[in-house]
Amino acid sequence: MGVTSEAWWAVWWPWMLLWAVTGAGLVTLLTVALPRLVRARRTVTPDITDGICFYLHDKMVMDHYQMRSYTAALRKEVEQRTSDSKDGTVRAKVFGVGADGGRKENTEVVSRYLEVAEPISVIGLIMKVLEEKRVIVHVDLPSRSVTRSTALLRTTSGAGGDVHLRDVEGFVLIRGRYRATGDEGTSTVFLAPYGDPADPSQGPRVRVTCATEGLRTQVSQGTFSARCLGKVQEWNAAEGVLEVQAMAIFR
Repeated sequence: MGVTSEAWWAVWWPWMLLWAVTGAGLVTLLTVALPRLVRARRTVTPDITDGICFYLHDKMVMDHYQMRSYTAALRKEVEQRTSDSKDGTVRAKVFGVGADGGRKENTEVVSRYLEVAEPISVIGLIMKVLEEKRVIVHVDLPSRSVTRSTALLRTTSGAGGDVHLRDVEGFVLIRGRYRATGDEGTSTVFLAPYGDPADPSQGPRVRVTCATEGLRTQVSQGTFSARCLGKVQEWNAAEGVLEVQAMAIFR
């Protein structure tokens, strides 16, 4: 028996050593690569809908949702959430509404969500898709910076040097310190300065005009930090004001 064992060991020990080294290498590779993959994924699809939805232009949101065929993306999102159950039972909470039922009812659940899709339900999905497609240009007014990204390269020819926001044709997500400057009955105007000037009413500013009916919470007195998703309209050189049409504002 001892001879047999020694003979077996003599034949197979090189292979066992190779397997051991290969296994150790795989473990090391996973240990190093997995955190990087997770970080990369988070960088690619950050959660840009954190915070309270302060303003929503309902018609613009739904028009964009219907024109861009987001239905397939919404269906996939709902199906993924309703199917994520080990015991075959659907227990999901999508867009703040609970759903409970067997897997055979998934189609019915998904169809119900598609039928009742509302602006507040689909804005997060729209932003997720826009971000994944690299079409949102991120702007930070306090630091006077624009994130160099694929979205910037796609939307303006000035990405190689100085970036002029007036040239950005795609969506912009503008972080700034906003303040209400007037209520015209059907619209409310917000201004946010470039940088952090002592007098926010002086110097270059971003002006966002919102439909008053789209404000979802009471307008704060004074300055508040927020992010505005919208599109650049025009640059008023005489006033030093960049006009932006807002789709949504998050606080």
